[in-house]
Amino acid sequence: MSSESLGSVSWPVFLGLTLIMFGWVGYMTANALAKMWRPWWHNVVYALMLAFANRFLEVALFQGSWSWLGYIVSAVYLTAIMLLAYRVALSRGMVTQYPWLYERASPIGWQEKTGGNQ
Repeated sequence: MSSESLGSVSWPVFLGLTLIMFGWVGYMTANALAKMWRPWWHNVVYALMLAFANRFLEVALFQGSWSWLGYIVSAVYLTAIMLLAYRVALSRGMVTQYPWLYERASPIGWQEKTGGNQ
């Protein structure tokens, strides 16, 4: 996959801007959405907006070109990061806020506590 097919000027721009900077912004956004108990699909909406902002910065700052493939790659990457971060944060929140009801089953899941609590 060449840099022209992504619409980026170069791989370092794609790596730095999309993967690192916007990946971090997506991670933090997903954590905020989970802490506010928003539904999961809000992550998809915000990921699409962040992908647009990412493409805009590539074009405005690095003379990239507008391309649907670049937008789709950014949107898919950000959506995946955000949904994973959202689930981890939601799992952490459920176990932390309701420790008498739930226990951690995995990094992305929780389960009802079993035992002599009743």
